[in-house]
Amino acid sequence: MNTGQSLLSIGAMMLLSILILRVNNSFTDTSTMLQNSKLGILATSIATSQIEEISRLAFDEYTVSNSTNNLANLTPAGILGPETGETYPNYDDIDDYNGYSKVDTSMTAVFNVSCKVEYVSSANPDVPSAVPTWNKKITITVTSPSMVDSIKMSTIYSYWYFR
Repeated sequence: MNTGQSLLSIGAMMLLSILILRVNNSFTDTSTMLQNSKLGILATSIATSQIEEISRLAFDEYTVSNSTNNLANLTPAGILGPETGETYPNYDDIDDYNGYSKVDTSMTAVFNVSCKVEYVSSANPDVPSAVPTWNKKITITVTSPSMVDSIKMSTIYSYWYFR
């Protein structure tokens, strides 16, 4: 083999190496995106499950066994959370989940779930109310060291009194 053929062989090997590196880089990027998507879907399902678990409960401690048409009967905004002696999983109303958090290790990654419950007005549901209203906003945040972003889901539950 002469010098020209050697240079052509070296050039071909360099082009092949660059091509292999580009393909490998594309596969790595694709698998990272797939992993992030999978974790995002898992986090969304955890948040949805938490919202569904909360939604089965009474609107307020007072409404567990009574109905009311008086806001004064509802739990004051400053003390939303479990009542004395109540522990998870024996909560009986929505606001017991205020401040609740757990670590979910049942999936392929570790997920940190936190809950926040606050009163909101129907006119402005993004601003917490300092006084009881007929609407409670539940916000679930799911994070994981394995995820790039966190998932935050909110829903509003309202109390309706029918005579």
